[in-house]
Amino acid sequence: MKKGPKVFLIVAAVFACLMFLTATCTKMVDNSEIGIKFKKFALTNQGELIANEVTGLIIYNPITTKVFTYPVYIQRVDYQPFTVTTKDAAVFTMDPMLAYQLERSKATYVFSKYRRSLKEIEEGYMRTCIYDAYRITANDYTSDELMANRAKFEQEVKTMLEASLGKEGFEVHEFTSQITPPQSLSAAIEAKNQAIQESLKASNLVKQAEANAQIEIAKAKGEAEAMRIKADAEAYYNRTISASLSALIVQEDWIEKWDGKLPEVTSSSNGLMMTLPSIK
Repeated sequence: MKKGPKVFLIVAAVFACLMFLTATCTKMVDNSEIGIKFKKFALTNQGELIANEVTGLIIYNPITTKVFTYPVYIQRVDYQPFTVTTKDAAVFTMDPMLAYQLERSKATYVFSKYRRSLKEIEEGYMRTCIYDAYRITANDYTSDELMANRAKFEQEVKTMLEASLGKEGFEVHEFTSQITPPQSLSAAIEAKNQAIQESLKASNLVKQAEANAQIEIAKAKGEAEAMRIKADAEAYYNRTISASLSALIVQEDWIEKWDGKLPEVTSSSNGLMMTLPSIK
């Protein structure tokens, strides 16, 4: 019987501790996030949640109140690829990456509207916005136009995303995507590039052959000119030698026919006369 009061006191103390712990709870909200404090069972007449932004050390009753936090620094999401169709029915694969940031002033609005974490919003609302931006924009392009204007296409998608996400309080910092065309189009592009390469190769070979021909022509002209100069030199040499030899031959012939007699001088009434030896 003496244990009864003691047991009662122990139970009462435990109950009091539990009441105290459940009646008060603390949460620290630092400057990298924004806190949303709201009453679990309180709604306005229009069914909207009553919530307030909080920062620092928050003390609240976890039974009736809850504190939800959103990070307000840049978030990066690498989405799984999905497909969209161009206006000529070509199926392209898009592999997007989004970098965004939640505006502090819109945190309460975002939570009141979606009641989800950022990760859940990324895979729900944001992914739908990205898909719609791709789908709507791709419908304005043929497959060839999209391949020729990928940067323009991506910028149009980004502009549409900035508008749709921006009005909800999400600021787009970066948006990139890897655009993969259908296999048939890739094969056609590869064949076209191969044909261009072959054409360039053939053109280069023709130019090389023409250059080699010009080299050979120039070489032949050079050799012909060298031969002409050489022939002119030889002709000049032959003419000079021939002229020299002709005088010597005449002189030699005269010497060979001379009988050794010198000219004779005689006098007469008409004066001196010189008789030249005859040459037979």
